[in-house]
Amino acid sequence: MTDTPDMPLRAAILPVTPLQQNCTILWCTKTMDGVVIDPGGDVENILRGVKETGITPAGIWLTHGHFDHAAGAAELKEALDVPITGPHIDDRFLLDELATSGEQYGVPGRAVTPDTWLDEGDTVTVGKVSFAVRHCPGHSPGHVVMLNEAIKFGHVGDVLFQGSIGRTDFPYGDHDALIAAIKEKLLPLPDDFTFICGHGPASNIGNERVNNPFLK
Repeated sequence: MTDTPDMPLRAAILPVTPLQQNCTILWCTKTMDGVVIDPGGDVENILRGVKETGITPAGIWLTHGHFDHAAGAAELKEALDVPITGPHIDDRFLLDELATSGEQYGVPGRAVTPDTWLDEGDTVTVGKVSFAVRHCPGHSPGHVVMLNEAIKFGHVGDVLFQGSIGRTDFPYGDHDALIAAIKEKLLPLPDDFTFICGHGPASNIGNERVNNPFLK
């Protein structure tokens, strides 16, 4: 379990699916309202995590439509009776394919339609903490990130990793668009802006600015 800066939030990261995707339970420490970000699978484990944190589930947020991030969303929505928010509507085709896209990895899924699509400039809120939504295509057309500049914390899905960036070798991938999104929307953030990503350890903008070989 990881404490985020200044303690208005806490986060629990649950690796799910054979791809070890960072499903994140994020909650406001003042209200104990929480959201589940990117429930790609292993829904029973996610539900156990929700129970152990003691939060009041308030929603599911999707950064993008890949199966390892979204294949469990429909099942989790039914179990928790909460709305699904995100990603951008340009990832609709990926969410429509969830029943089959994870088959080669043994990840079951169901097509899902969010209750709310997200776009550049939108805001999402958990408890008393709000995040600005930024549309960052490239890894997928409809990928979004959630950023809170006041507490210098965000969730960036598969846009940026510690020492790497999201894959763009899909037919719909766009390397130039991904690099542009990172440089325009993430790198202007302060060096001590910490982020959780879709796979692997958390990092901060300063570390990636200096050490990430894809951003040289």
